[in-house]
Amino acid sequence: MIGPRVADVIMEAVALMEFRASAEDMARISHPHPTYTEAVKEAALAATANRAIHV
Repeated sequence: MIGPRVADVIMEAVALMEFRASAEDMARISHPHPTYTEAVKEAALAATANRAIHV
């Protein structure tokens, strides 16, 4: 991954993987708007019953 604030996105994904979080768990975490890590939540929402907010 390359881009601005990508370290934040990787850190969040690694932390969630370490705790064996499901996509549903990821979707339930509150993310401030607008942030790059909000994309993690959007991906989790899309993966769970296609509930993405920003399509």
